[in-house]
Amino acid sequence: MKTALTIAGSDSCGGAGIQADLKTFTILNVQGMTAITAVTAQNTLGVKDVVEIEPAMVKAQIDAVAGDIQVDACKTGMLANARLVDVVADAIAAHKLVPYVCDPVMFAKSGDRLLKEDAIDAVRRRLLPLASVITPNRREAALLAGTTVDALTTIAAARDAAQRLVRAGAKAVVIKGIRVGEQVVDVFHDGEQFLEFAAGALANEKTHGSGCVFSAAITAGLANRLPLVQAVDQAKQVVTMAIQYSDGQGRGTAAVNVLAYAPKSPKKG
Repeated sequence: MKTALTIAGSDSCGGAGIQADLKTFTILNVQGMTAITAVTAQNTLGVKDVVEIEPAMVKAQIDAVAGDIQVDACKTGMLANARLVDVVADAIAAHKLVPYVCDPVMFAKSGDRLLKEDAIDAVRRRLLPLASVITPNRREAALLAGTTVDALTTIAAARDAAQRLVRAGAKAVVIKGIRVGEQVVDVFHDGEQFLEFAAGALANEKTHGSGCVFSAAITAGLANRLPLVQAVDQAKQVVTMAIQYSDGQGRGTAAVNVLAYAPKSPKKG
């Protein structure tokens, strides 16, 4: 079995972060390993509190895993602050944790900030050049590319932002959530080609954790040695089904149901 390491925050309601990553790895037949960067007290209504883990402890977690077990792919999610970004970037480079998927988590689905503003430049400088692919949503892509989210509303604008991010060092980019009529499209660019992945109808209120599941599914695909475009396509299928079959738990933005993608056991006759 292939392995994947997620370096991210914990979500106490289980819909996003480390918890969503591990569920996604499991359904795609990948052994999940973790380095926890922050502990959040949150639910579907929002983030109530955050405790950031000391950078030395985050480094120790990564060193312990990578010093013992082969890491076939790696992803980052919530990194909280610039000190954590620097420590994680150093560890990814030192342990050669590639392929590496960077999900530049800056805000929770509720809108609560999960990355301090002064860490955005650190993500741009330190993590983008290491990444096999980055998976920002519109708001994150605008901040990283130096534009505004109001300007990032068309396929053409997303292509321009993706080109900027590739020029900043990323090998490939998927910008999520571009509205085209009644559909949502994700724009992929790897420095050579542009691709568009349809995401179905406009997002509903059952999307908590969708970004984490998407980046984790890409990571699992790369761990299983899928080509990048095929890994992205598989991840879109996982997320689409997870949103469609969310059972709407909670009083806010309900979590996606990634287990809907899990293989079903045949019924006994």
